[in-house]
Amino acid sequence: MEDSDFEKVLPEKTKSIEIFEFVLEEEIPSKYLEKPYIVEPEKAAAKTYALLREALKKSGKVGLSKFVLRTKEHLAILKEEDGAILLIQLRFEDELRDPEEANIPGDIKIQKKELDMAMSIIDQLTEKFDPSKYKDTYKDELMKLIKKKAATPKGKKVALKEETTPAKKKPVEDDLLAQLKASLEAIQN
Repeated sequence: MEDSDFEKVLPEKTKSIEIFEFVLEEEIPSKYLEKPYIVEPEKAAAKTYALLREALKKSGKVGLSKFVLRTKEHLAILKEEDGAILLIQLRFEDELRDPEEANIPGDIKIQKKELDMAMSIIDQLTEKFDPSKYKDTYKDELMKLIKKKAATPKGKKVALKEETTPAKKKPVEDDLLAQLKASLEAIQN
């Protein structure tokens, strides 16, 4: 294969998103969802954008679509959310891993008290989703390091976080019930 062969099959680059079908969003399993983007129209397409946004909102459906980004064609849905059109990139079916290929345990006997305890932990830790509570700590740590390096005289090493030796891991199933009990007690205190 030569470079020219690859160029022959590249999808045609456009600045548009082609809607080819409408479906109910709940018909799309979450394993297909990949990345969300907010779609902004060009000035000349503002009315078309507003019309599509209102039609999506009123129908309760999403538009299945295709678009080209860089050199690859992508599958996506378009949906109305918070007064905007959101494009959520989807995976193609051949990009998904078949669960049968994974090493997933089959039927395992779970005792009622174990399940009750696990359910109690879930109930106690259940809260309303608030995305503002979660931060990318990598960015914060990187900025601290950059500032520290900038303030350090040239040629001197910057001390990073102290590295700790990881504790010896015990087998996961050592005593799940004891671990659940300890977790439950920690939550209650």
